[in-house]
Amino acid sequence: MEGTIRIAGTVGESIVDGPGFRYTVFTQGCPHHCPGCHNPQTHDFAGGKEIELDTLLRDMCHNPLVKGVTFSGGEPFCQPEPLYHLAVELKKKGKHLMAYSGYTFEQLLELPDPFVQKLLSQLDLLVDGPFIEAERNIELRFRGSANQRVLDVPASLAARAPVWAEQYK
Repeated sequence: MEGTIRIAGTVGESIVDGPGFRYTVFTQGCPHHCPGCHNPQTHDFAGGKEIELDTLLRDMCHNPLVKGVTFSGGEPFCQPEPLYHLAVELKKKGKHLMAYSGYTFEQLLELPDPFVQKLLSQLDLLVDGPFIEAERNIELRFRGSANQRVLDVPASLAARAPVWAEQYK
């Protein structure tokens, strides 16, 4: 697989960035700049490092105990094309895929880049919406503030409207 992606870093074994044992990639660059952001070092679009997609894919699939991959950030949907290509390969390997986005599902549907829709089509779950410090709640599963939703992406795409993943309500 050709191409590169700009990332802030990775976590090879995570249990906090989605269901099960996961690999998390933190994309570099974010337009949202949410006050209280957990990853402010990922905001600068020129920061982080470029990595070959093949290298990242090999690292994501190295540990056979890892059942899922999470695209976090930064804002993953600012780099939808390379993430889409990764997602296609990861799905072929049976990985569960989820992403975090400061955009809402409705806003993502309106973005003009066709790779946004293509990336969404590969995801199982999406945590959407900006982090709002006034709604911060550390007891919520896989989200930082009460306004954020954990969405069942296939059901949401079928309905063309957000559909909560029932187990995370």
